[in-house]
Amino acid sequence: MGEFQVHRVRFFAYMPAGIRCLAHSPRSARLALARTDGALEVYNFAANYFQEKGIPGHETRTTEALCWATGDRLFGAGLGGDVSEYDLEKLRVKYSLDGFGGPIWSMAADPSGTQLAVGCEDGSVKLFQVLPDKIQFERSLDRQKGRIMSLSWHPSGTRIAVGSIDLLRVFDVKSGHAIQRILVDRHPQGLYRRECVVWSVAFLSDGTIVSSDSVGKVQFWDSEKGTLLETHPVSSSAVLCLAVSEEEDSIVVGTSEGAVYQFQLLPVKWGSAESKWVRTKPFQHHTHDVRAVAHSATALISGGLDAQLVIRPLMERVHGKGYDAVLRKFTFPHRRLVSCAKKARLLLFQFPQHLELWRLGATDSAGKDGDILPVSRAPEHLLQLKSKGPEHICCSCISLCGSWIAYATTSRLHLHRVHLENGSVRVKRVSKVPKLLCSAHQLLCSADSTSLFVASDQGAVHVLKLLEPGRCGHLQTLRPNSGSAQAVYLLTASVDGDWLAAASGDWEINVYSLRHFKPHCTVPVYNCAVTALAIHPVTNNLVIAHSDQQVFEFSITDREYTTWSRKVQQHGLHKGWLERDTPITHITFNPKQPAHILLHDTYMFCILDKSLPLPDDATQLMNQTTLKQLSEKARRGCAHAFKICKKYQPLLFVDLLEEGSLVVVERPLMDIKTQLPPPVQQKKFGT
Repeated sequence: MGEFQVHRVRFFAYMPAGIRCLAHSPRSARLALARTDGALEVYNFAANYFQEKGIPGHETRTTEALCWATGDRLFGAGLGGDVSEYDLEKLRVKYSLDGFGGPIWSMAADPSGTQLAVGCEDGSVKLFQVLPDKIQFERSLDRQKGRIMSLSWHPSGTRIAVGSIDLLRVFDVKSGHAIQRILVDRHPQGLYRRECVVWSVAFLSDGTIVSSDSVGKVQFWDSEKGTLLETHPVSSSAVLCLAVSEEEDSIVVGTSEGAVYQFQLLPVKWGSAESKWVRTKPFQHHTHDVRAVAHSATALISGGLDAQLVIRPLMERVHGKGYDAVLRKFTFPHRRLVSCAKKARLLLFQFPQHLELWRLGATDSAGKDGDILPVSRAPEHLLQLKSKGPEHICCSCISLCGSWIAYATTSRLHLHRVHLENGSVRVKRVSKVPKLLCSAHQLLCSADSTSLFVASDQGAVHVLKLLEPGRCGHLQTLRPNSGSAQAVYLLTASVDGDWLAAASGDWEINVYSLRHFKPHCTVPVYNCAVTALAIHPVTNNLVIAHSDQQVFEFSITDREYTTWSRKVQQHGLHKGWLERDTPITHITFNPKQPAHILLHDTYMFCILDKSLPLPDDATQLMNQTTLKQLSEKARRGCAHAFKICKKYQPLLFVDLLEEGSLVVVERPLMDIKTQLPPPVQQKKFGT
């Protein structure tokens, strides 16, 4: 694998925002997720749960509810009182419409996807018609006393069940009148006259209403008679959310204690036609409130204030894999938050509303493998750049020489000239940025720090010329031959300045010639999302990683996959490699070893040595720590292309500096947990 001097960086104090709500679309196999800072993420189940789209947060946007309607259109609503539609091509809010009912607590689409029902603070349920290019207010159902905390459509689309404080109501959609009023039980465990908030409801096709509430119960009601059918005490605190499977034979609920429970509709006796809801499986994958759950055909999905998205498979639907191979926990975004100025030994960290610039430390000592070297110069915090306005930063970059910093929000691009002299830092903002650069989703500086590549939300890439002493000008706009308008989310440029590759939301990779400023070729579209790409500094071959863990090498000059890449596909990658549950997020190279490809995900970094044979499935895919414990003969027998290191976790960034040292940015989960508010106190045995 080779030896590197490693800069182990743990001073990136990144804090992921908690998860507020989820919306699953069975039709498109996608999951939409809204965080407490207003950010939106879309995960593609068919692409190995890759986070394929992201819309940055906003200080004034608080999303309380998400839903899919009319195919793949996504809507959100929150305490600001607006209903918004998201543009999943340009990755921004398409438009917002006032609900005229105060803060919005709940929202759901009818089974046909042509109507939205919105539950408001003033006790009203508003109906909106979903039109081809917008939504339009239709009418309001009878206003009731108390805010509408939750609602659910009957599968027929003729009735709506709503939950508020101490009450459940059933509305007839055609007349707009309440046809049933149910008072929920609020005397749990001896707590008399305690207010009961119905946090979530589900309306089943047989007329049963399922409710979860603030006193820790899941209850089943007859909507026709208004009577209680079943009560299941689940928690000593609140049951905050529930979701029902499409077949209506399974329910998942989440509590404020961090627990997730599954209920299943099972026959009373073997072979009996009579069935009963039974709590079957408890899971404790969260440390804090589980604020949202979803139920897909194959998994139970949950998200909470600990910022973890947990996808737990239904084991009866899993074939050929073990539990550990399919359980997924996502804490960090599937995109880069760290940029490195290799020549200047600087790191740029991206936060929602500011950037931090750090200089790496140094050592004068040397040692053997595994030694911790004393630091002769400590890491230094040089600069903090604050973003003005309520919009969060969506992307940023620093030039290799460290003299240019760029970042973008949804509506504006910011460019700064940085001067580092005798330990002091001076920053000058470039005031005149071309007006056509109103939005950017990815930024990249050229290797010689003379150009800035800006990926727009229209599928194009703008090229800016960086001029001294601190100016810029628009040089060219590169557009794909296909005319795709999907936002570009990945960029990479060759070291010699000849080539630029861009990956867009439709998984298309376009390669542009920077000498002639025109499209050169398009890489054959693969059936999984692109997670990382990079151009080799010596061969100018494009290395591509996909969400299904496949790795390809494409010759830009020959416009075809390389011989090595074809051998990889013929042989097939190791089973252990393909079953990894986190995508490759960064690729880099070692110029001194042209056959080496360095890549990493959240839990490992790997050197892929093209000069060595690929392992077959019978070979154990061991990491370097385990290999060192073997004899020399045994190590030679395990020599293959994959050199894996799992010493550093979780990884947000790995790159190779110019002098050959490795910089590794970690963000331990324990550091995140210590900054979260204390969870609900639970009584434990023996305390």
